[in-house]
Amino acid sequence: MAHPTEPAVPSPVSEDPPADALPALPPGRPLSAGVALLAVAVAVVNLLVGGVLTVVALTGHVLGAWPSPEPLTPGLVGAGMLGTAPALFAVARATTWQEARTLVLPLAVVLTGLFAVSLLNTPRLYIGHGGPIVSVLFSLGWLLTLGLLCVAAAVSLAGQALTRSGPAVPRTTPLPGWAKPPLAVLGSSWLGIGTGLLVRPGFWADFVPWHTNRVDAQALGVWALALGVGVLGSLAEDDLDRTRAALLSLPCTALAMAVVLAARAPHVDWSSGPGLGLAAMVAGLLAAGASGHFLVRGATGGRALGNAG
Repeated sequence: MAHPTEPAVPSPVSEDPPADALPALPPGRPLSAGVALLAVAVAVVNLLVGGVLTVVALTGHVLGAWPSPEPLTPGLVGAGMLGTAPALFAVARATTWQEARTLVLPLAVVLTGLFAVSLLNTPRLYIGHGGPIVSVLFSLGWLLTLGLLCVAAAVSLAGQALTRSGPAVPRTTPLPGWAKPPLAVLGSSWLGIGTGLLVRPGFWADFVPWHTNRVDAQALGVWALALGVGVLGSLAEDDLDRTRAALLSLPCTALAMAVVLAARAPHVDWSSGPGLGLAAMVAGLLAAGASGHFLVRGATGGRALGNAG
């Protein structure tokens, strides 16, 4: 007797992903270990070298890789190094490239710019024409350290570019509309002055309200250019959460510069247009960093209250 044929039971469809499928990534591009290590290394160098340059300048003496007619220029270079050190330590704790790039890209500008200026002006450095043994050794260490950091920056940024990126990170705390025009003016001012000092130091050095030489003008131009890139980069990023490290660097750098300028105030032509412009631009850095910090705190507190509710 024939038995009825049992209906075929469909085999369950496997929902497991293929073996060669890549795992899902968290939102954003992860910050590479190389960039984090670079930030820590530069922060340590900035604390040590920047601290020495700043303290020596505050005492009225000149220390640097090249002879300067005034302690102000090496002092301001040291102040810039000191002011960015806390932000670089903060960058090392970031998790995504989006949180770090507004400070890491200006850092690359400073490293490559100072190294290029130093190489192009090697005959003007102590290592090129001689001088006190301390200055010659400082000049040699300056060139070697900048060269190594430039190589490390190139390798780190290349590795960062090859890092797999996850889904796009949404902007959670956009800049308020009223803050964008002042930031655009501030960033453009630093960028324009820095470009002028770097490209045509002989002409633009006359706009510096104290005595400088060619290497002084170009070194100041590198730092001004980096500040402009950082401010305009934060404006382009348009997210306060992503620019926390950059916001930290602005007031710290402004305060360190203000200390050096105040200590050497009699040597600055404050009544001139460049002197007044410099005071306004340093005050702008301080105001931008402080207002950004308060906006971030307010936005974070508002989100916390919203989550609690």
